[in-house]
Amino acid sequence: MNFRTFCRDEPEINLIPFIDVLLVVLIFLMLTTTYSKFTQLQLTLPVADAEQQRDRPREVIVSVAANGRYAVNQTGVDGRSLEAIVQALRSATPAGRDSVLIISADAMASHQSVVTVMEAARRLGLAQITFATQSSASARASGR
Repeated sequence: MNFRTFCRDEPEINLIPFIDVLLVVLIFLMLTTTYSKFTQLQLTLPVADAEQQRDRPREVIVSVAANGRYAVNQTGVDGRSLEAIVQALRSATPAGRDSVLIISADAMASHQSVVTVMEAARRLGLAQITFATQSSASARASGR
């Protein structure tokens, strides 16, 4: 006969070594990880200092007013349609496809007005397009 009573001990999970190992791994990862800063889009916008206007026969200047009216070489265009701009550009480009189109748009002109001029230039095959700017000094003088 066995008069002894067996006392079963409940198994116990000791978390202290587990936490120690996790802290060592965390410290290791913090020390070995390199944090790289993702480069953002860095833009350096150009400053344009306008030179004096010279007589350039290959240049065609299209002005776009804030209210959406157009002028080709300082001559007003009747209407605001794409076809009216195409006709005005066709008569104002003596050099044909070799002409340089300068778009001089008001700062408050709608984006669609400028895109319409670019579409008219595409229809005529004018590939050399540039935009007129004003110098920073004259912009401050005019209050813009």
